[in-house]
Amino acid sequence: MFFFPLSDDNPTNQKPWLSYAILALCVLIFGWQLSLGAAQQEAIIAFGMVPARLFGFEQAYDLPYVIPGWMTIASSMFMHGGFMHLAGNMLYLWIFSDNVEDSIGRVKFFVFYALCGIAAALAQALVDVQSLTPMIGASGAIAGVLGGYLLLHPRANVRCILGFFIFFKVINVPAFLVLGFWIGLQFLNLGQTGSGVAYLAHIGGFIAGMALIPFFKKPHIKLFGARQSETFEMSPTRRVSAHIPSITSRRKGPWDE
Repeated sequence: MFFFPLSDDNPTNQKPWLSYAILALCVLIFGWQLSLGAAQQEAIIAFGMVPARLFGFEQAYDLPYVIPGWMTIASSMFMHGGFMHLAGNMLYLWIFSDNVEDSIGRVKFFVFYALCGIAAALAQALVDVQSLTPMIGASGAIAGVLGGYLLLHPRANVRCILGFFIFFKVINVPAFLVLGFWIGLQFLNLGQTGSGVAYLAHIGGFIAGMALIPFFKKPHIKLFGARQSETFEMSPTRRVSAHIPSITSRRKGPWDE
């Protein structure tokens, strides 16, 4: 059985151009990664956030050096470890970032997104400051967007696929259940080792988004929006020919945000 968000029905007053730009940049950089072929792993080490390099431990001196360690917090936020890693992150960015950008404004959204990404990277790095494992991915910053959305629009409709083998239903679920389920999974998976997923970064970004959104939202925007969700409204059962994997699936390699 799987549970997968598709879209929300929450309108915006302006086009989320900054969200589109972040999405496009992530896709372009992933294309660049693929073009490197066998050298992609070296690029991940060079531009990924490596805690030992970030905190200046000497065991990181032999790692590829292109930019200062502190700059890799930013560069790592636009790299991804594979197509499904990229697709899952971009789907959540597409669904939830437009309303947060609309409620903040483009300039402040840029700062908000960056701060959430920084908080996510530090939450993961501070657990083991001498780690040589690179962390890459946008989902720490996107988790901050999810945290902000949860406080802004908890009762917005999120259209989700609820599936079992080849059968599925499309249902409307309130955002507080979708996002609560997502962050709950991060806490449940926190003790896993060898998963290759930076769950602490997700949690750190999410908490940062919730903490920052009251200060970043426009003055006339109220928290806990009053939109009423048509909870669990079912659509006719349909068939699908392929399994849609969950974005929480495990992979090995660098820490994926």
